[in-house]
Amino acid sequence: MTEKIIETENLGFIYEDGREVAANTPPALDGVSVSINKGEYLAVLGHNGSGKSTFAKLLNMILTPTNGRIVIGGRDITAENFSDDDVFEVRSGIGMVFQNPDNQLVATVVEEDVAFGPENLGIPREEIRTRVDEALMRVGMTEYARHAPHKLSGGQKQRVAIAGIIAMKPDIIIFDESTAMLDPIGRRDVLSIMESLNRNEGITVINITHYMEEAARADRVIVINDGKLVADGSAKEIFSRVEFLHSIGLESPQGTELIHELRAAGYDLPSDAISEDECFDALLSLFSVRGGVKDE
Repeated sequence: MTEKIIETENLGFIYEDGREVAANTPPALDGVSVSINKGEYLAVLGHNGSGKSTFAKLLNMILTPTNGRIVIGGRDITAENFSDDDVFEVRSGIGMVFQNPDNQLVATVVEEDVAFGPENLGIPREEIRTRVDEALMRVGMTEYARHAPHKLSGGQKQRVAIAGIIAMKPDIIIFDESTAMLDPIGRRDVLSIMESLNRNEGITVINITHYMEEAARADRVIVINDGKLVADGSAKEIFSRVEFLHSIGLESPQGTELIHELRAAGYDLPSDAISEDECFDALLSLFSVRGGVKDE
C-alpha cells in the first residue's frame, strides 16, 4: 500500500511586510492540494514567479501558510498547537538544498560544514564522524574533507551542501532550483546524486526546477502556474501535453518539442517520447524504415 508522506489541502500564501505592493496583490500560492508518496521522485515545474519555490518553503516551514493545511508524516504542522519543538523535529526530517550553495555553507572546512547539521540535532560525536565520512563519500567529496569550501567550484560546493543534508539523514530532501547556477557537468553530477538518493536510499526527493530534461527523469511531475496547481501526472503524461505547456510559458524537453513539430508536419511519430533515448529511437525508426516519411 502506498504511504503518503506529505499532504497539502487548499494551501495558500500571500507575501506581506513590504512584498505585498497592494491590497489586491494575487497570492503567491492559491488553493494547492496535493499528496506526495513516501519514496517518490517528484519534479515541480513552473515559470519564474509561479509559486513553486514558495511551495517548497512552506513544506519546510520556512514560511507559514496564509491558509490551508500541511500534513507531513501524518502530523498537521499547521495546527495551532504545533509547537516550536515540533517544528524543529519536522525540519530535521526535511532537508533543503538551495539554488546558491554559498548560502548554505557555514564553516571554513568542508568536513566541519557537513557536521554542522548533525551537531545541531545533538547527535553523538562518534556518530557524527561516521555520518560525515559516509556523506562525503556518497557525493564524491572525500578527498576535499579538509579543504576550504570557498575555494571549491560551484558544483563541488553544491555537493558539499548536499552532503550536509545527507548527514542529517532526512526522510525528504527538497532541491530548490539546486542546479540553476551550475555548469552542465556540475548539473549532471548533482542530478545523479539526487536520483541515487531516491532510488538507492528510498529518500523522497522533490526537485523544484525549470529544466525540462531534469523534470522528465522524475516519476511524477506537478505544474504550478500563477500560484495554482494546473497539472499533475507522470512525466510522460505532462510532457505529452506540449500545447498546454506552451500556453503557460513552458516547454517540453527539446527532443519532445522536435517530435511534436514533426508530428504536426505529418510524420508518424509517438507522442509520448520524452527521454533522449526515446526520442532518438523514434527518429531513427522514422528515417530508417522505407515509407516512414510523409509522401509529398
